[in-house]
Amino acid sequence: MDTQSRPEHAPHRYFTREEWASLRADTPLTLDEDDLARLRSLNDPISISDVISIYLPLSRLLSLYVAATQGLYNATRTFLGSAEGKTPFIIGIGGSVAVGKSTTARVLRALLTRWPNTPKVALITTDGFLYPNAVLEREGLMERKGFPESYDLPALLDFLSDIKAGAEKASAPVYSHLVYDIVPNERVIIDRPDILIVEGLNVLQAPRLPRDGKAVPFVSDFFDFSIYIDAAEADIHRWYVNRFQRLRETAFRDPNSYFHRYAMISDEDALAIAERLWSRINLVNLRDNILPTRPRADLILRKGHRHLIEEVALRRI
Repeated sequence: MDTQSRPEHAPHRYFTREEWASLRADTPLTLDEDDLARLRSLNDPISISDVISIYLPLSRLLSLYVAATQGLYNATRTFLGSAEGKTPFIIGIGGSVAVGKSTTARVLRALLTRWPNTPKVALITTDGFLYPNAVLEREGLMERKGFPESYDLPALLDFLSDIKAGAEKASAPVYSHLVYDIVPNERVIIDRPDILIVEGLNVLQAPRLPRDGKAVPFVSDFFDFSIYIDAAEADIHRWYVNRFQRLRETAFRDPNSYFHRYAMISDEDALAIAERLWSRINLVNLRDNILPTRPRADLILRKGHRHLIEEVALRRI
């Protein structure tokens, strides 16, 4: 997303890392190195410097958005004469595989939970709404896992609708990265959070609109704020392959891992598999489904080749 590629009347305002860092104001640093070690994903070199420069200004911005949105909800309830409780603020985080969505989501959750008013902040990934492998295999979609058609969209929309309605206990399926599948008969319960973070590849995806004008809800319709983690295609490719190689040394060595077989083969064969998985599945999904959603985000965090956020784009209001 270089300067020359931006339209003259861009809907986003762009900030360098230094310009964005200056917007922190007096937002306190509430995380330390030990916290960050627990929150950091494999192969993601996020540091305290990144938290100070990028995430503290973002935390400040979100506190303003949450307060303003809750004011709008209260005004609407007053207008309707409704006695309904507080409506949760939902943040969506999208972007490619290996770009750092999970780290961003966990760091944000930790920071937001430690605001002075200590809000209740929940985090969920859309992995839980993937169809079970048995369904994907039956439908010939195993190599489309992570593509929009591999998700149980009605179930995800029902879940988000329950959250927005203030349901006492909204539940979602549980996904295991170890076995690469939905865990049967296991659910995670989200009980009326003040803020919910929803992280996933295609959370900003817009379905094709029908010509008859029928209502077609988008997942992003439920978001109060959305974030896209961006990076150059070549960098994401490299990070994906590096992560695959690191996983061969860690998670894949577990005999229960769906990918355990990849820990047992030669480095050369493993590299060939990683390249094939990237080119046949993840690159196609990025180009066809994920990257086109980038302009829909309220905030774009652009990473450089070292995996560090170098530019921030904030949608104009």
